[in-house]
Formats: sequence, C-alpha cells, structure tokens
Amino acid sequence: MPIPRIVARLNRAGPNRVVRRVAPRLPGMGVVVHRGRRSGRTYQTPVNVFPTAGGVRIALTYGADSEWVRNVVAAGGCRLRTRGGELTLEAPRIVHDPNRRDIRPVAARVLRLLGFADFLDLTRTPPTAADAP
Repeated sequence: MPIPRIVARLNRAGPNRVVRRVAPRLPGMGVVVHRGRRSGRTYQTPVNVFPTAGGVRIALTYGADSEWVRNVVAAGGCRLRTRGGELTLEAPRIVHDPNRRDIRPVAARVLRLLGFADFLDLTRTPPTAADAP
C-alpha cells in the first residue's frame, strides 16, 4: 500500500530538501534526476536503491503513479546519483514483486511489514567515451 499523496507533498516541501543533499552518500539511498513530462524542469527525488545484476531496483514507496515514476517511464530512463557517483539508467519497468527479490534481507523484511511490493527496475547504460575522466 503506497504512502498517501499528502505525505509526499509534505515531504517535497520539507524533509526532501535535506534528504536530497545526503541521500547520494548514504548506503541504500540515491537521488533520481529526471525531467518533468510537461514542464521540462529537472527534478531530484530521493529514493531507496537496491543494486541488481544489470542495474538497480527502486522501491516505489509512494506508488507507481508518482509523478517522478511517470516522468522516468515517459523519458525511458534517468540519472541516479548514488554512492558518490552517477549512473545513467534506461529501460524502466514497473514490477510488482511480493517476494522482494534483489532486496537486502533486512530491507525486504521492512518493505514486507510496510506492505510495499512495487518497484522500478532500470538497466544501467554502459559508460561511453564521453563518460571517461
């Protein structure tokens, strides 16, 4: 069951402003950098991130209908600032996974207790020559 929209609005106005600054350095956290479908503005959304074999899995704690999720799906990808670096991600897929595969055991238990089983899976884009230092 997703967190109610009112909580999302309150988080955008307050805590997310702080979390955006620290999330890229925290284990299991990151910031999705995406462009608005209608506005074209660049947004930064803090998320819970779980590495997978070919990319990342992001817990959809506010549901698959969240604006940031719709933006990423419409664009076909996003950037993710995490663990002090930045990844380019593509091929977004919304996944309902009640088994919570590819999630650390402790996080899987917490997500199970809270009733979250929806995720956004993204594939990591191979680095190009332009990405080299």
